[in-house]
Amino acid sequence: MSIAVIKYNAGNIRSVQIALDRLGVSSVVTDDPDIIRSAEKVIFPGVGEASSAMKYLKERKLDELILSLKQPVLGICLGLQLMCSYTEEGNTSCLGIFDNRVIRFPEKDKVPHMGWNSISDLKGPLFESIADDSHVYFVHSYAAEPGVDQIAGTEYIIPFASALQKDNFYATQFHPEKSGDIGQQILKNFMEL
Repeated sequence: MSIAVIKYNAGNIRSVQIALDRLGVSSVVTDDPDIIRSAEKVIFPGVGEASSAMKYLKERKLDELILSLKQPVLGICLGLQLMCSYTEEGNTSCLGIFDNRVIRFPEKDKVPHMGWNSISDLKGPLFESIADDSHVYFVHSYAAEPGVDQIAGTEYIIPFASALQKDNFYATQFHPEKSGDIGQQILKNFMEL
């Protein structure tokens, strides 16, 4: 199976590769359009800042490439946020795959949201064999508002969409690669789509 992990100016790509290695799946980190286009599955991970990440994607026309993909695509953390329509981080227009807006957590509690939290109201094949209220690992200061494409929800200060899906595009706000056995099962489910 050919897995392309999109390379752009965002961190956390190595831990995704290590998680895929644990599943016995090899992957290539690349920004080469031909390799990404021909991969069986594409992962769009990232930790970083939205406006600079979108600028990088646009400069290399990776924004257009991502929108054109027909195979299963999984956005992780910043990847989910960039797949939404807009983020308050840097007042940035994003890819618009999902209509959700991404907002900053109110400052009344500890931000960033860092650590283990539950996901509920799970829908679709990404969560096959995953129990409702399973715990996964989050690190983020911005979150997607709930919406029609939500396939999992979480509450931290406010309710937010912790996973989204539309057509061949899937995304998680949490880090499956850092979420133990639950995260490994979610990645395995994605590989089997």
